[in-house]
Amino acid sequence: MAEVPASRVPTPGRRRLRTRIIVSFALLGFGLTALFAVAMLHLRNRLENQLIEKTLQREVVSLVQQVETHPERQPYFLMFDARTFSDDNAFKINPLYRDLKPGMHEVREHDATGVMQVYKVAVRRGLSQQTGKPFTSLVRYNVTDAAATSDLLTRWLLGAVLAFSLFALILGWWSASKVMAPVSDLAQRLRRSGNSSAPEALAPNFPDDEVGELAKALDDYAARLTEVVQRDREFNADVSHELRTPLAVIRGAVELLLTRPELDERTRTRLARIQRAEQQCTDLISALLLLSRNERAVGQCNVAKVAQQQLDSHRAQLAGKPVELRLEGEPSLLLDVPDSALAVALGNLIGNAVKYTPSGEVVVRVLPAAVEVIDSGPGLSAEDAAKLFTRGYRGTHAGHSQGGGIGLSIVRRLCTLYGWDVQVRPGEVNGVVATLRFA
Repeated sequence: MAEVPASRVPTPGRRRLRTRIIVSFALLGFGLTALFAVAMLHLRNRLENQLIEKTLQREVVSLVQQVETHPERQPYFLMFDARTFSDDNAFKINPLYRDLKPGMHEVREHDATGVMQVYKVAVRRGLSQQTGKPFTSLVRYNVTDAAATSDLLTRWLLGAVLAFSLFALILGWWSASKVMAPVSDLAQRLRRSGNSSAPEALAPNFPDDEVGELAKALDDYAARLTEVVQRDREFNADVSHELRTPLAVIRGAVELLLTRPELDERTRTRLARIQRAEQQCTDLISALLLLSRNERAVGQCNVAKVAQQQLDSHRAQLAGKPVELRLEGEPSLLLDVPDSALAVALGNLIGNAVKYTPSGEVVVRVLPAAVEVIDSGPGLSAEDAAKLFTRGYRGTHAGHSQGGGIGLSIVRRLCTLYGWDVQVRPGEVNGVVATLRFA
């Protein structure tokens, strides 16, 4: 299964820049209009209440003064309905108003037609100068129309909030489209440029603004990257050619020397070791060249045969070390890969097993779709398991052994190239089990 590039994977909780601009405009428009609407409603209600309350207070004071000075005269009012009653005849007054305390009140009452009316009521106590008895005066003002007007204003302001929010959303979408159009164009041109060996110049297609500066920086980066890639390709081609030539000479010379019957066994053993080293170098060069080009080579190999060759090569390098190397399992597993790629992968796994096993055995077991390399070494620590395939990392049991810690990282890169999987886990009793699974 092809891997999705990390740059294309959507991150949870992150939005596209265009979406963030639109949302910002919408939130700004909604926030401003909502704040304006709330402020208007609050100011309108506050001013209306102050006006009504001051008027009611003025009328009730006037009523009390009229009753106190001239109780025999009929009081007069310009805008309001009023009542004055003593404590003795309070029972004649509507219970809604009878027990109101001095001050301002809001009373809701149904009229004769059953329609709810809203009144502002001012209540004040007085003392008759003629009789010396206390009395209560109240003045009420019908604010039903004002309340209806307030509700209508609220609905209009709510509609204005929604309309301005929609307008801000449309404005944000339009602005985001205009702002992001050059960035989207730059991204598309950059994507097309990445599919060719000669990158397209981006800066000439954009004005001298922020996007133009970004295009210039990308052009400069692309030029430097192209130069690096070109040097890398030339280096790989040169190394491959220059190293293969002397290796071919070594191979021919060793094969020629091995045909001589007068060679003693010691010399023949050393020549065989040179021959195996030459084959390892050739395989490694081929595998590294494939990795540098990121391309799969065509070929077919027998897994058991390659594993046996690697075991023979490492067996000759034991130098008296008490470690037994043996092959088990399926002898006829075939893979559509060149011998060199599998030889490098298996060679590194077997080499690590031999290096970290002071005594005991290393078993290569060929399964129907995998290969296991099992050793009886000191095992695997948690730190090693977490960093084993990191380039340059050497295990806690490496000691003073040779190696730069890049073997297993090469194995991981080969697995990525061919769709394999490699895992390393502790053995059931001791040692380590490395498993190479094939796609």
